[in-house]
This record gives sequence, structure tokens and C-alpha cells, in this order.
Amino acid sequence: MKYTSSQIAKLLRKLAEEKETLTGIENHGSTFIVASGEDEDSIRPEYDYAETQKKISEIDARTVRIKHALNLFNSTSKLPGYDITVDQALIMIPQLTARKNRLDQLRSNLPKTREMNMRSGSIIDYRVANYDPKQAQADYEKASDELAKLQTALDLFNTTVTFELDE
Repeated sequence: MKYTSSQIAKLLRKLAEEKETLTGIENHGSTFIVASGEDEDSIRPEYDYAETQKKISEIDARTVRIKHALNLFNSTSKLPGYDITVDQALIMIPQLTARKNRLDQLRSNLPKTREMNMRSGSIIDYRVANYDPKQAQADYEKASDELAKLQTALDLFNTTVTFELDE
């Protein structure tokens, strides 16, 4: 069957939720407290150890198959408009985000600011930028634009390009 990466992400989320439900049932049903003299069988919660383990293993195996197929697709598919694969774009996005965040800090610094000097009231200290904050502003805007374009291209790719997933 053919899926987009976006559909695969939703399928993986659904599988994770199913597993979470099963492990929740396991956590609540695998043991129970019985008062002294109480009939265990009358209060025993419904829980089938073997069936639960089987279902969790099936979900895990299906998740591995799906993620592997997605990884292969991402590592071999070129992102339209870029000379990179999808998996490279997925690596670059956090890098660009971190760069943008660093530049945001740098662009907000003033070229020169007065510092409070507690050791001597007569000495005036200044914190001086060791770079041009205007260049940091320009680099911030460039990184921000590049990030937005890359994210938009990836969003379009993830919602329109399909690949075959054998299940």
C-alpha cells in the first residue's frame, strides 16, 4: 500500500498509542492486591499475560518494519528544490534552528554596554561586542528564511510524495 510520510507518522503514533494502552492494562492488571481471606478469583482483573506479550511484540515488530521503510525512503529520496535527501533535511532542520537561536542572542546585543563594577566605584567597565551585531541580524534573517523554506519543502514532500509499504 502507498503512504505519504505524514500518513506514516500518524500510523506510527497510532501504534505507539496501542502499545501504551496495552502496557497500561499490563501495569494495572498484571498484579492485584487481595485482602486476607478474600477470594482471589472473584476480584482477579482481566489480564492475559501471553496474549498481551504477543500483541506488544507484534506492535514492536510492525513499528520496526515501518520505521525502517521510512528511513530507507528518506535516505534515498531527494527533497525537491534542494540537492539533499530527506534524511539530510531532517538533520539540517535542528542545526538551522540552533543557529537561528544563537544568532537571535547575538543580534540583540548592543555594540557597547556599561557594566556594573562592584569592586571599585570609580572604575567604569564596558561590555563591548566583539562582532558586528548588524551582521548577526543579517545572518539571523538568512538562517530564519532558509529554515522556513526547508521546513516548507519538507512539509510539502511529507504530505504529497508516496512510497510503497509492504505489510
